[in-house]
Amino acid sequence: MRKALRWLLSLVVLIGTVSAAGATANAATAAEPVTGTDIKDRILSIPGMGLIEEKPYPGYRFFVLDYTQPVDHRHPWRGTFKQRITLLHKDTSRPTVFFTSGYNVSTTPRRSEPTAIVDGNQVSLEYRYFTPSRPAPADWSKLDIWQAASDQHRVFKALKKIYDRNWISTGGSKGGMTATYYERHYPRDMDGVVAYVAPNDVVNNEDKAYDRFLANVGTEECRDRLNAVQREALVRREPLESIYEKYAADAGYSFETVGSLDRAYEAVVLDFVWAFWQYSRLSDCETIPAAATASDQEIFDTIDTIAGFSAYADQGLATYTPYYYQAGTELGSPDIAQPHLDGLSRYGYQPPRNFVPRDIPMRFKPWVMKDVDTWVRHNADRMMFVYGENDPWGAEPFRVGRHTRDSHVYTAPGANHGANVAGLVADEKAEATAAILRWAGVAPAAVQEDPAKARPLAKADAKLDKRDLEREPLLRP
Repeated sequence: MRKALRWLLSLVVLIGTVSAAGATANAATAAEPVTGTDIKDRILSIPGMGLIEEKPYPGYRFFVLDYTQPVDHRHPWRGTFKQRITLLHKDTSRPTVFFTSGYNVSTTPRRSEPTAIVDGNQVSLEYRYFTPSRPAPADWSKLDIWQAASDQHRVFKALKKIYDRNWISTGGSKGGMTATYYERHYPRDMDGVVAYVAPNDVVNNEDKAYDRFLANVGTEECRDRLNAVQREALVRREPLESIYEKYAADAGYSFETVGSLDRAYEAVVLDFVWAFWQYSRLSDCETIPAAATASDQEIFDTIDTIAGFSAYADQGLATYTPYYYQAGTELGSPDIAQPHLDGLSRYGYQPPRNFVPRDIPMRFKPWVMKDVDTWVRHNADRMMFVYGENDPWGAEPFRVGRHTRDSHVYTAPGANHGANVAGLVADEKAEATAAILRWAGVAPAAVQEDPAKARPLAKADAKLDKRDLEREPLLRP
């Protein structure tokens, strides 16, 4: 009787009915939203949807919302949490782009590249367990890619009743991974996927691809300059850690999770070369000082600017605990040899386990990424992967097989972790733009006849189209 009552109450909270575990994702959409004249009224008529605030933006309505989600989509009666969503509303007659960064959601109006290309609406979802979208208390075993994909599925089913035109999912880096995982688990939801700079670490313990990449990226002169600064930072560990101690004390940083300031210092230094190629351009190598003649402060400031000495303090780690948890349980993370640091490293590449509080249990599941990779190679339909030539994360990319349909992998020349369609060579840029327009159902007749004529449908907006490049943590296996 108690179990039946608990089940009934959960349905009231989650809205809808569930006939089996595999069908729980539809629970929130059983009740039809009431059609109204104002889009805000229509959105808020969705059971479980709440308004946090509305912000004005010319030509759009921008809403910050929260949506009641089950902690466990397989057992929805075991609790709920509120997940933040933003909605950039253009018109219900336009297509909709479903965006996630894979991290926190920005509450500032922003438009992803596919949204500008199709001149559509944009729904942006905060990834589960990134605060404030975290259950309390948090059962970390429910943070996995299937649960997150099920979050997206429920949001899509709820909003599809209002935004009934074509949908495209997108995201960059972890967001690109998220869009891919969503497609793998719910392949019938979206009409297309545009995944930017999405890593694909199929076998976590095999990372030679990253060593090959770092041995050849850019120019030999630039690589040598970066390696020299990194090595010098470990040679001068004692005086530079003195600078770091003051830096940490002034900022109020602590190091309980990683274990010590010394461990945090080395972790940042070991990230330096990777971080340069992830966020910088080859031309930025001119700003790197000559290691032999640089002062201690110059070395410290250079490392801090590129890799960030706040990264492995407790305060820096806390924001990204969900990411480190997933890296250590499903996603995997890269390892690099860095032979120029032999004899200087005390800890080597520390595993994600070192960056997650010890009271959170972790167990790696090696089959998860293999499953996604196999699925993409054999089943990818209307999926696009865009990588940057100089981005280390692209060393292990997603690939589509010959039996997949209308799927593409592009590489933007000279681009870093901010690679996009606009940075592709001209013919690929047009081809990719035409595909996105086609998937969204808004390709003009001229583009359908000649893809070379494809252009974004929305006018450029420097403020709205600004890319907030996430300073992602650089993970280790």
